[in-house]
Amino acid sequence: MIDIRLSDNLELMAEIEDNTIDLIYCDILYGTGKDFMDYKDLYPMREIIEEHYGPRIKEMHRILKDTGSIYLQMDYRIVHWVRCMLDDVFGYGNFRNEIIWHYRTMKNNKNSFKEKHDNILFYNKSSNYIFNVDDIKIEHTEATKKRYKRKKSGFTQGELKLTGKIPNDVWDDCYLINNQFTRESVGYATQKPKKLIERIIKASSNENDLVADFYGGSFTTAEVCKDLNRNFIGCDISEKAVQIGRARVAGFLQ
Repeated sequence: MIDIRLSDNLELMAEIEDNTIDLIYCDILYGTGKDFMDYKDLYPMREIIEEHYGPRIKEMHRILKDTGSIYLQMDYRIVHWVRCMLDDVFGYGNFRNEIIWHYRTMKNNKNSFKEKHDNILFYNKSSNYIFNVDDIKIEHTEATKKRYKRKKSGFTQGELKLTGKIPNDVWDDCYLINNQFTRESVGYATQKPKKLIERIIKASSNENDLVADFYGGSFTTAEVCKDLNRNFIGCDISEKAVQIGRARVAGFLQ
């Protein structure tokens, strides 16, 4: 089941019963104050950010299952304010990671260090949560396999490949979709790569679970859910975004 709505996210969340969603991932508004043509961003002022996200984070907590997880993606502009709100609602003890998605661009700053990463805040609703570590292991490089084989006699290359390594909290292997010529591009500003969202969905949900994205954008989350046999519900207030999303999952819509 894939359900994509043209709706304000607070209105959609109000329709969802308590303890219903297994995983929430949202690439939220970053507080740039910019007009991206596809949407208008919030201004980076604390009162504006708290007014917008405060009630939405409370609703996300209400509809998330006790075994569920939430990942909110943003950048340096608002991450400190959003983390405080998540601590207040989900509890500091349910904070798991601040994941850094490091990407490469050709642009540089002349007067400061260039910002080339997003922050993804990962929280759970309780200490009893889903985390499928075996589903997200990364295959070792050939150099690592050779070094390991020299150190451990009797450990075959096949066994090492099967074991793999667990990703750390800096992800630099997920490319940036930065222009219309990228193969994966659907022509939506700030589109995120499937590989990035695949890791999150594999880690924190199981097949047939219900995943939600309340800032749908290009609806990469919906397409990944289709590919990984997850159910999905999500929305955006942009007609263009909803049209793109529904086209990406044509034949699977509710």
